[in-house]
Amino acid sequence: MSLRQQVAFYLEDTTTPVGKGINFAIAALILLSAAIFTVETYPISAAIQALLRVADRTILALFTLEYLLRLWGTENRWRYVLSFYAIADLIAILPFLLGFFDLRFIRLLRWLRILRLIRFVEDRTLFGRLTTTDSLAVARIFFTLFAIIFIYAGLMFQIEHPQNSGNFRTFLDAVYFAVVTMTTVGYGDLTPVSEAGRWLTVVMILTGIALIPTQIGNLIRQFSKATSALEVTCTGCGLSLHEPDAQYCRRCGTILSTIATNENSAIAKP
Repeated sequence: MSLRQQVAFYLEDTTTPVGKGINFAIAALILLSAAIFTVETYPISAAIQALLRVADRTILALFTLEYLLRLWGTENRWRYVLSFYAIADLIAILPFLLGFFDLRFIRLLRWLRILRLIRFVEDRTLFGRLTTTDSLAVARIFFTLFAIIFIYAGLMFQIEHPQNSGNFRTFLDAVYFAVVTMTTVGYGDLTPVSEAGRWLTVVMILTGIALIPTQIGNLIRQFSKATSALEVTCTGCGLSLHEPDAQYCRRCGTILSTIATNENSAIAKP
């Protein structure tokens, strides 16, 4: 492969040591970026603030380099630029690209970096390990709930904290408000005062009504499906849990031993 093809391959690969290392590093940087954003909402010393600022800019520079490498390595650049993943990547690096201008709203895009983790819950092969369909579905559900709460909490904090710092003092306050609001519990101990914050609260409530029950229902169905799975070990790949009516392994397609035994018994009968 050419250098361009190798770059494109390793940025998407999760099976080879190089691909796993690159994608582990990307995921770690995303989580570190989210952690930096969270820590910065707490009262910290000026020295730590400066250190976190340098780390944040370094991570943004690495994200920008990754975006440019993906753009360079892809064959159809316009298709990549307009894809969901590329848009999420671009949103993640906009604060770095537009940091030369005094655009206050650009700071609101920082919490959207968490969307870049979606790439790691879309592929059944996660870091070299084949993930079952049920496990992948559960991972997607948990990530969806986590991403929604994190994004709404980050947006609410940055909208409300400048005007309502008594209620929204830290990111944890915003997370608490997001969970209480989206689950429609509504204790009322934290309330937004800005117009933008109130409109966002309305959107959060509607999102909670429309999405949270669906995700929780899917999660319960997946757990119920897992508990009722048939414990038959596949002779091909070793997978032990299958659906009660399964005849073939859902991972490799090998005929299950109990089905094979029943078929052989039926053939042996006169």
